[in-house]
Amino acid sequence: MIDEVSDALGWSRKHTIKALNGKVSLGEGAGKRGSKPTYTEAEKEVVIGIWRCSEQPCGKRLKETLPLWIESYERHHGKLDAEVRERVLKCSARQLDRMTAPHKVTGSGRLGRRTGRASHRLKSIVPVCCGPWDVTEPGHMEADTVAHGGGSSSGEFMHSLTLTDIQTGWTELSAMWCNTGGGVCQNLTKIESRLPFELRTFDCDNGSEFLNEALEYYLLSRTRKIRWTRSRPYKKNDQAHVEQKNFTHVRQLLGYGRYGDIDLVELVNDLYENAWLPLRNYFTPAMKLVEKKREGARLKKRYDKPKTPCERLLENRNVDEESKEKLRQQRSKLDPIKLSEMVESKLQSIFEIVERLEADPAEERGIGGQEEPREAPVGAGRIPASVADAPCAGKRPAPTEKLAKGGKKNQKRNRMRVS
Repeated sequence: MIDEVSDALGWSRKHTIKALNGKVSLGEGAGKRGSKPTYTEAEKEVVIGIWRCSEQPCGKRLKETLPLWIESYERHHGKLDAEVRERVLKCSARQLDRMTAPHKVTGSGRLGRRTGRASHRLKSIVPVCCGPWDVTEPGHMEADTVAHGGGSSSGEFMHSLTLTDIQTGWTELSAMWCNTGGGVCQNLTKIESRLPFELRTFDCDNGSEFLNEALEYYLLSRTRKIRWTRSRPYKKNDQAHVEQKNFTHVRQLLGYGRYGDIDLVELVNDLYENAWLPLRNYFTPAMKLVEKKREGARLKKRYDKPKTPCERLLENRNVDEESKEKLRQQRSKLDPIKLSEMVESKLQSIFEIVERLEADPAEERGIGGQEEPREAPVGAGRIPASVADAPCAGKRPAPTEKLAKGGKKNQKRNRMRVS
């Protein structure tokens, strides 16, 4: 019998004899090799309690931590027996590692207070979307933010949130202070309330203002699911539609200056909602690319007839008649010339504040001390806010006289030798 079992199972004779005599246990019932642990559950409870409160150190550090924390543990959990206290303090570093190892894996679920940046986790959830869009209904929108920092990202300043519909070109803008996930959610709620269609797809870039837990809860916790996608990192052409609107709708309107006053957010939102967006969405036709093909070295593009985003919505079969009637009524109440005049008047009040901020370098740079203003050269005009230079945290720029051509070059000779 021993020979048959050994041949059938491939065991040695000694192992077969132990198995037939019931001295071999397999699986979870297998006995652990080595010496038995010298600590009991009482010592283990004390060690684990102190280990969790002391930021979960390793065995060597926990060995030195126990004498410092055990008195505080007794004050909170009661006096320990002398034998238990003595055995706790006598535990070796390796013994402490063995006691805490199971709790590192099956404890509270995570080792630290955080498990890393939320954007790293969301990149595995949010799929990448690139290539041409194959959609026939409105609601699939690309999103991006525009920084109004004047070329500098230091300090706090205004940002613009831009959403562009792929099918119709309908664009929504909203100004916000600082570039945070909570600000994006708040402004996205405001934009959704005035959209003439439902939001179906939200395509964003990989910035932290989009890939965060606040926007995750906003988009994925609703009853009607929204498709959330993202572009490839460092591939701006994946969001070509919204990048174009960033220039035509934001940069050409507000320029590249620094909007460092929080009061500008309300003024710019008033400009966007009451004048600029109605003018662009209802009365500004735009062409749409229909076909693109290459013939040799030339790239030929064919566009359709220029139409406004409102006209494209009215011609779309996937838009219900009730929404189309609301669009017609809203368009009939608007006057394009009056809207154009409103844009200019509101821009004037905005640029006055921007120019005032740029005239004071200390306020613009966020410096607490006062700085004496420089005298401008005779005949020099003021720089418009739309093309203002970016604030510089370094030295002042050279005077105009030193920048004129033909002047003597004032350069210091570099005596440093470079190997």
